[in-house]
Amino acid sequence: MIQDNVKAIIERYLEAYNAFDLASMIDLLHEEIVFRNVVNGEPNMETKGIPAFRELAEQSAALFASRNQQALQYRHTPDGIEVDIDYTAFLAADLPNGLKAGEQLKLNGKSVFDIRGGQIVRIEDYS
Repeated sequence: MIQDNVKAIIERYLEAYNAFDLASMIDLLHEEIVFRNVVNGEPNMETKGIPAFRELAEQSAALFASRNQQALQYRHTPDGIEVDIDYTAFLAADLPNGLKAGEQLKLNGKSVFDIRGGQIVRIEDYS
């Protein structure tokens, strides 16, 4: 069972992410936050620490006119709290993969959160 306070931290993070509220996102993170993005089983991005996370988040935010991560289901696993995510975004800029500004991006994936002492110490996004 997922503790209510842990679920609330994840929900606040997702709300801040969806609202492009970087300050509120950062407030939830441990100073040594590790972020990884994994696509088709291959890691393609990793940051360590708040400064690197902030830089990536600022760059990422500029790519989207709007974005929404919706938590569908929570599971407690040995690796952390696994959350099935429905992700929808509208692009503000052209992407290297050929998607153009104004197009919709829709993904289903999962995020794994590791939370200790009321702070997020690790986020891994899988798509």
